[in-house]
Amino acid sequence: MRGARFPTGEERADPSSLDAAHLLAGTLPEGPGGTAFVAPGRAAQETAAALGFEPVVVPELAEPDYGRWRGLPYEEVAQADPESFARWLADPGAAPHGAESHSHAAARVVRWLEGLRDAAVPDDHPREQVPAPGAGLGALRAMVVCDVGAVRAAVGHALGVGPLVAARFDLAPLSLTQLSATPEGWRIGYVNRKAAP
Repeated sequence: MRGARFPTGEERADPSSLDAAHLLAGTLPEGPGGTAFVAPGRAAQETAAALGFEPVVVPELAEPDYGRWRGLPYEEVAQADPESFARWLADPGAAPHGAESHSHAAARVVRWLEGLRDAAVPDDHPREQVPAPGAGLGALRAMVVCDVGAVRAAVGHALGVGPLVAARFDLAPLSLTQLSATPEGWRIGYVNRKAAP
């Protein structure tokens, strides 16, 4: 992101971010030493390790496949193919660059997220019992370390909005977002909370 380029998935975590993650280890809700679901990108795996988690890689949490735009600067793509770039920005179903659309990427994150909710909320749970804000159902608690695209897809799903609206969420590096599973869907505890050691 700092290079204003389409990611490749091979980028390394910024050293200052890893230093900050080391300082945060032990202050997070799940504490260090457990496992975390982690996007397959190298930076996400390095960050999870720096936070003290054993990473369990989840392919569904990957950033979109940017096809032939992978690794290219945004400005270069916008100048070389302005129509395709504009269509990709405006239409969540567009994949003019021969890769994955915003809608498809969000859908795979949502499928994985709903699988987690199914594991956390038993079918026989009384539907009239609504948990307090921030309280999930069942015994499952999970930490996820991923890039902003997967967080936006999850928050968009919880709010019932599409990828273009969800893209309006600014998310800082090492920020926290909390979702809680309920029989009716997801409750949002917070988004983009800055984690401080």
